[in-house]
Amino acid sequence: MTSPESPVIPPANRMPAMHPTPRSTPRSSMPSTTRYSEVGRRIDALVRTANVPVVRASSVLFESLAAVDLALEDTARGVRHATTYGTCGVPTTMALMDAVAELEGWGAAPALDRKGPGTRAALVPSGLAAIALAVLTFAASGDHVLMPDSIYGPGRALAQGQLARAGIEATFYDPRIDPAGLAQLMRPRTRIVYLESPGSYTFEIQDVAGLAAMAREHGALSMIDNAWGSPLHFHPFEHGVDVSIVPLTKYWGGHADVLMGAVVVTDELWPTLWRTVRGLGLCVSSDDAWLVLRGLRTLPQRVAQHEVSAIAVAQWLQRHDGVVRVLHPALPDHPDHALWRRDFSGSCGLFSVELERGLESRVAALVEGRRHFGIGYSWGGFESLIMPARLQGLRTTKPWDGGPLVRLHVGLESVADLLEDLEQGFQAMGIAPR
Repeated sequence: MTSPESPVIPPANRMPAMHPTPRSTPRSSMPSTTRYSEVGRRIDALVRTANVPVVRASSVLFESLAAVDLALEDTARGVRHATTYGTCGVPTTMALMDAVAELEGWGAAPALDRKGPGTRAALVPSGLAAIALAVLTFAASGDHVLMPDSIYGPGRALAQGQLARAGIEATFYDPRIDPAGLAQLMRPRTRIVYLESPGSYTFEIQDVAGLAAMAREHGALSMIDNAWGSPLHFHPFEHGVDVSIVPLTKYWGGHADVLMGAVVVTDELWPTLWRTVRGLGLCVSSDDAWLVLRGLRTLPQRVAQHEVSAIAVAQWLQRHDGVVRVLHPALPDHPDHALWRRDFSGSCGLFSVELERGLESRVAALVEGRRHFGIGYSWGGFESLIMPARLQGLRTTKPWDGGPLVRLHVGLESVADLLEDLEQGFQAMGIAPR
């Protein structure tokens, strides 16, 4: 006998019914499994929101086969907002493509037979992917490209690795070369003159307009890594550049939580770029695109604060013992300051500082253990960062011959807190304040 409270244990050879149908509900009244696929997919109410919603989609649906054929044709030609599949674009990614094209493409003249700002933007998963896309689109086996010796390190590795294996030869030139000097390096198969202003780690400012004009004179395209100036302080298309490469990871996103890049080209070059994008299946997620769209809403205000704080920190460093010079183009003693004033409307939070020779073994004491400066490579987020520059192998035309170099990104923290943090680092190096 079992008590009323005892559990009823079924015999070993009898399994209990796992999903019994309630006797009170006839099967015919239960919803068809089809309903689970259909319900909640259409909302008739028109709701306007401040932000573009996140649209996640792989499949794109059509009303008819005629509509499919039209979409296939338009998508192949790169018509704005045409799509056949999620990789070609959805409303969220299309909104960001339009925004990047308009802001980064400022100053480009629109073609007479097209609407829009005169530029188009392709989105890719990272800034390095944008560099690779741009070069591989417009150069092929047997072609030659010119790159500044101050190019972003992974960009140099790309040139010496994948591009070389593809039969594309790269020549690295002095970033301070003038147009006449560039002309001496041009070859019949030079397809691209690559620019980066300011240069990575060493912050040389290039004569972008002059070099771009010389490239065009020799039948080559000019393209620029515009990470430092984009999108507020330098507009490449106003200076005659054909292609702008933008790491949206930086100030566009601004919160150190998204990776993305963009290649922005003139309308005339868009069909060629779009064919490569489609052929390689390059795309970004709507969630990441939404993060960049959100970030750009406050971009001007954030960058303005980065600029003010960075100049304050740079000027403080100029007066500190152990510092030889600060490499910040906005400072009057920078060798390219006049060129910076001519071409740029402002600066950002990134610069380098050269320390005295003999301090190489003590750089770690400055960098490590900081409360407000993280050790990290990326920049353009809200946070301050510090990183020694390891330029061995990254300069071949003009090797670095100065003292130890340290790159700083000044974030949105209090300047007073950042200066106190750096002062503690100098003291850890054994350098007392003046």
